[in-house]
Amino acid sequence: MGLFSNWEKSNLKCSIFGLDLRNAIFLASGTFEYGLLYKNVTNKVGAIVTKGITASGRAGNPPPRVFETACGLINSVGLENPGVKVFCKDILPEMRKLKTRIFVNVAGFSVGDFVEIVGEVGDQVDGFELNVSCPNVEGGGVAFGRDPEICSRVVTEVRKTTTLPVIVKLTANFCDPLLVGRACVEAGADGISLVNTLHAMAFDIKKKKVMITGGLSGPAIKPFALYCVHHLRDLGVPIIGVGGIISGSDAYEFLLAGASAVEIGSATLRDPYAPLRIIQELEEFTG
Repeated sequence: MGLFSNWEKSNLKCSIFGLDLRNAIFLASGTFEYGLLYKNVTNKVGAIVTKGITASGRAGNPPPRVFETACGLINSVGLENPGVKVFCKDILPEMRKLKTRIFVNVAGFSVGDFVEIVGEVGDQVDGFELNVSCPNVEGGGVAFGRDPEICSRVVTEVRKTTTLPVIVKLTANFCDPLLVGRACVEAGADGISLVNTLHAMAFDIKKKKVMITGGLSGPAIKPFALYCVHHLRDLGVPIIGVGGIISGSDAYEFLLAGASAVEIGSATLRDPYAPLRIIQELEEFTG
């Protein structure tokens, strides 16, 4: 289900989940907010995945929320967002004016949360990415996403709620994502995205105490993310590769590993225009 099954090399157009996309470059959840600040970027990628949306608004974690590492960054934002009702009322109408596909990242802390959010958004978007794997929140997060049975129930109930494409974003923190991924596909998931950020920590050596705990992203996790995509390549559904992509060659590696599309995340924090450069570089490999 990877690159060579759905990719038109001449112009990077692709079809995935029954949707025709300008290209298979997605803007990852959390790093490009809602795509409204840099519309000239958002309108040239295949799709955007929103910040994680929860049932009720969240203020997120106290600072420090971001810590730069040698090859990436640790984030502990904690799913700050206005909640699904405010999102649908104030933000989604503006997003719908964008010239790209929209996937809502759904962040729930119970099966009921996922169903409520998907039901509230309805058919106003192109699909959903179920975030069962956020490493910097309590009351769900990674522990939730390690359990194949729970994740299967989430997909089963969400599948009853929508006919739109449902992607499940998996964790690889202390679990085999293949086991969870297989359970999700059997329950009706249309696709898988992986990996989410990895558990990470940094210390303040002067104060001799923990400075931040959260999720590691960026180039440091790319080799592991590639391995995970390749590990799940035979699930029979499209895989969206995520993790440390900063160049066209990085994106192409994920396609070779079995991904049908990729998400660009941390790279946009340093350069909001990075996705455009990555698309241009990718054309050199697929043209």
